[in-house]
Amino acid sequence: MTTVFDSVHLGRYTLQNRLVMAPMTRSRAQPDGTPGELAATYYAQRASVGLIITEGTQPSDDGQGYLTTPGIYTDAHVVGWKQTTEAVHARGSHIFIQLMHAGRMSHPDNTPHHRQGVAPSAIAPGTGMFTATGMQDIPVPRTLTTEEVRQTVADFAFAARRAIEAGADGVEIHGANAYLIQQFFAPSANTRTDEYGGSIENRARFAIEIATAIVKEIGADRTAIRLSPGTTMWGIDEGEEGSDLYRYLVAELNKLGLAYVHVMHQGNEALLADIRKLWTGTLILNRPGRPREQIGADVASGLADLEAYGAMVLANPDFVERLKANAAMNEPQREGFFGGTEKFYTDYPTLSEAQAA
Repeated sequence: MTTVFDSVHLGRYTLQNRLVMAPMTRSRAQPDGTPGELAATYYAQRASVGLIITEGTQPSDDGQGYLTTPGIYTDAHVVGWKQTTEAVHARGSHIFIQLMHAGRMSHPDNTPHHRQGVAPSAIAPGTGMFTATGMQDIPVPRTLTTEEVRQTVADFAFAARRAIEAGADGVEIHGANAYLIQQFFAPSANTRTDEYGGSIENRARFAIEIATAIVKEIGADRTAIRLSPGTTMWGIDEGEEGSDLYRYLVAELNKLGLAYVHVMHQGNEALLADIRKLWTGTLILNRPGRPREQIGADVASGLADLEAYGAMVLANPDFVERLKANAAMNEPQREGFFGGTEKFYTDYPTLSEAQAA
């Protein structure tokens, strides 16, 4: 029986195990989007997992939504990320940089030059966002022109090239969690009448074009995507055709031979089973809130090739060792999730440190 501790091939790489650090926004970058000084320490501490997927990283100025999130499109960004990729590789792990365009999930106060958010359509998400002056309502975004949609595809490809220059093993396209790509999927956020709106094929087009452009830029075996079918957060409603959209999308992505598809599971088991059949490559499965005693079940059953975990890895730099030893886990401290210093970022103790204290 396959276990999460067994090695696995992913793209052009062989991973030391089948455990993945899920992408988690930490909001500790410098104002210009360069990763903070502690980022290399943070990721290297957690490099006992087979694959690290970084926090969402904007591919352009327009892609930023939150305060102090990192970018990967300037020379400074590349230099900053290189420190992290080298530190992770020195520990024997692999790292994919997640490319995340926030779309309408953006506040001008959080972005370079006070930029208005952009989206498929001028529809606000109906929620607030934290800014330097506190919580504020997210304003109505600006509708991307057809030409700007195509430029955004090019921005993703450029950022992917820059990620490879920074030493990343690949990139994960963020097509989940109510951000720009999923906004194109959802009729509640996309009322376009051009080739990027209306039919299932049109609403999936943006994601497919991004994946295709990145494959051309850096190769299919270094390109991946994350999806969260059925997400209803922040005004996202994929409608009655939602499941069919994902079936179509995954079948089209399968033709590209990507390194992996990463599914953030929202509970539709029938759709998940269909995705597993339609996707013939490597599948990473993330079940938010999954209890520790069920870790490894999806790999053992063959449903997934790897399993991704977020908060447990965030709070336990020696996550793999604790699993193997069946040892207690540190509890994640929410107060340190976003922004701050090393507190609840790089100061979570390892098991040996906790026992020595």
